[in-house]
Amino acid sequence: MRPEPLVLGFDTSAAHCAAALLLGDRVLAEMTEDMTRGQAERLFPILEQVLSMGGHDWADLDAIGVGIGPGNFTGIRISVSAARGLSLSLGVPAVGVSGFDALAYGADGPVLTSIDGRRDQVYLQQTGGEPFQAHLDDLPTELAHTGPTVIGHGAERLAAHTGGTIAAPAAPVAAAIAAIAGARAASGQVARPAPLYLRAADAAPAADQPPKILT
Repeated sequence: MRPEPLVLGFDTSAAHCAAALLLGDRVLAEMTEDMTRGQAERLFPILEQVLSMGGHDWADLDAIGVGIGPGNFTGIRISVSAARGLSLSLGVPAVGVSGFDALAYGADGPVLTSIDGRRDQVYLQQTGGEPFQAHLDDLPTELAHTGPTVIGHGAERLAAHTGGTIAAPAAPVAAAIAAIAGARAASGQVARPAPLYLRAADAAPAADQPPKILT
């Protein structure tokens, strides 16, 4: 890998399709399209466009960075599958990056990151801790008065509960994913990307019983 790796990062874990091309820590190109569906059809055209905007091709890449969630189940599966396929076809590492790490990228000190879990639910992670799910109206007492930097969804309510300070993400999600992936790939901290799910899927088994077959 070159001293400044060329990394393509992308994410479809939320209502968007986002991609960024980084050479080291320099953003060569980035693109985000807001969408609630259609990520599977738009992902590769966007990746192709970002590569073209950055003046590179697939064969130039040193690593792939992909958002692994938590978030939209289908969106996560789309990106993780694409990253695994690209890794195999290009012979470069694919690095999974959680939404928490992308939010915390560039932040100093204790950080509490928050991702929208819908219906006032949030996915939370504190620096050095395990991710978990909570309700904004029923936040864990152990978070009270901890005073972290709060980044992400529901930041105002979380900051009021924790006595923390609100901050914006240091970089757009795809750029943060690419930067983190490049650093991890360079240090050898590479594991096969796997979706990060913190709740069960919304889909439920059908309530209707199958018809009986008469013989």
